[in-house]
Amino acid sequence: MLQLDLGSIFSPGLQRHTDWESVSQFFLMMLRLRSSFAALLLLLTAPFGFSAPANPDDTLKELVTRQNALFAEANKNDPNFDQENFRSQLQQICNAYDVLLRDHPKMATVYVAYGLLLNKVDMRKEAASMFVQANLIDKNIPLVKNQIGNYLAEEGKPLEAVSYYLSAIQLAPKEPLYHYQLGTLLTEARQDFLISGEWTREGVDKAMHEAFRQAMELSPGSLPHAYRYGESFYDLERPDWDEALEFWRSLELKAAAGVEKETIRLHEANVLIEQKKFDQARDLIVSVTEKALEGQKQKLIAKLPSGKTK
Repeated sequence: MLQLDLGSIFSPGLQRHTDWESVSQFFLMMLRLRSSFAALLLLLTAPFGFSAPANPDDTLKELVTRQNALFAEANKNDPNFDQENFRSQLQQICNAYDVLLRDHPKMATVYVAYGLLLNKVDMRKEAASMFVQANLIDKNIPLVKNQIGNYLAEEGKPLEAVSYYLSAIQLAPKEPLYHYQLGTLLTEARQDFLISGEWTREGVDKAMHEAFRQAMELSPGSLPHAYRYGESFYDLERPDWDEALEFWRSLELKAAAGVEKETIRLHEANVLIEQKKFDQARDLIVSVTEKALEGQKQKLIAKLPSGKTK
């Protein structure tokens, strides 16, 4: 079935000047070559160092505030961004996390915050170890379950990842992201689930479709979530095309004029072709005039029987 590859229209990427690969390599080296506590204190009392409050919760709050400000600065399109200064400040924050964990090894929230920081510099394995530690201390943090699920999914272990996603959903059933993650996993790793013998195609399809529906309904007004739910009809072995057409028509009414609306119109045409309602499909395809959609339009035209569609 035709997949309309227009995700970039709805999910534009962020441009960054920071060389995250070199940053992650640098911090990996620093993590492996731990200096003495005296050296840590020296770093922490540097001119741009970190003066830790007595209360560990206040310390953590200050660390998170500092790292958020640091990454916000890094994500600006500033051609004069100082990479070395960024690394230095980030290393000081990491050192402060190490001290905080040494003094308060049972604070799950510190492991979570540190893990999120390490994820930002693409130190996935080190971040995952932080989330695992947090999970050992407190098994009721949905964000931790989701992060461990992400790591396992990326490592090609979907059957292990799914249990963490389901746990995250159980702990926070109204968080659309967790449903979306589950739907994505079931789509991308369908064969793994089927080969395991623990899932049937019908079971995978039902769970996947429901996950995307939940994500959409829990985030009203989110076009990307609604769009992905509509696309999930194509992923079903036996899709209900009447229901799919009704959905896309309803979504078109809410979409902005131009590329957004016409993209959805192409989905309607695609569904009509699946239903063999070729004349209706032709009329919709002809109504699409945005140049950015010309390639997708031609793919649909190629699926039609011979006709005069232009």
